[in-house]
Amino acid sequence: MNIDRETIENRSTDAVFERGENYRTEGRIQRLDRFDTLITAAVSGSKLYDVTVDFGDQSIDTRCTCPYDGSGDCKHVVAVLLDTATNPPQDESEDVETVLKDVSADDLREFVHSALAENAELRDQFLARFGDDHKSVDEYREEIAQLFEQHADPVVFEAIDFSRFFDIADQYRDRNRYLAAATVYRAVFEEVDEKSNWIDGAYDHYARTIQTAVEGYADCVLATDPSPEEFDTYAGVLEARASTEPPINNDQFWRELDNLEARYEQDS
Repeated sequence: MNIDRETIENRSTDAVFERGENYRTEGRIQRLDRFDTLITAAVSGSKLYDVTVDFGDQSIDTRCTCPYDGSGDCKHVVAVLLDTATNPPQDESEDVETVLKDVSADDLREFVHSALAENAELRDQFLARFGDDHKSVDEYREEIAQLFEQHADPVVFEAIDFSRFFDIADQYRDRNRYLAAATVYRAVFEEVDEKSNWIDGAYDHYARTIQTAVEGYADCVLATDPSPEEFDTYAGVLEARASTEPPINNDQFWRELDNLEARYEQDS
């Protein structure tokens, strides 16, 4: 988890870097934790924003729930990265690994059962990782719609965090359950597109969300090696979105439909 000041500066604009440095100096980081390669933090601005930093082998993936729409990392991410570089947090995964070595299977099962009962998001990930069934598109869309309703005042200015849905899709893909993953991706791009008139900020965030979801959907569709009839059904989902009102994202859906059809023809 090595990162230096120069790297952080290069990930943001000069103005944003200065603001992030000020945020750290002002003590706006309310919480900062590390578990293996993952940093989670809360940074106070006009609201309290959640920051996630994942130090992968080749890259650093950052997310923030603020409405920043500019180039590079936002000031909240910069503040967290600077604090991580200066005062690397203790890796709590080491303590967890030590305890796991000694805990009994029955005690662990009881703990997991209790945690899943209290945390619906964790329960969804658990079922995606180990279960055989999955929710419908409508069920996932309803959950996403609730997120929009929670953030609307009366419109949505900030970036809603959809990462838990992408995490669920990743769990399905890791198990080669591509249609289940496609269901999640479809729910994300359909509901975000449906709520386009609600959005009045963080436009790049929502465009990237749709893009990521559509690309994931396309990858999963092709991974099933669909027959021509099946492919027409899956492609029809994108065509339907490309023809909906309001037409804010229609061009994006037409482009992705063209890409999907070209990839299918190439693989056939």
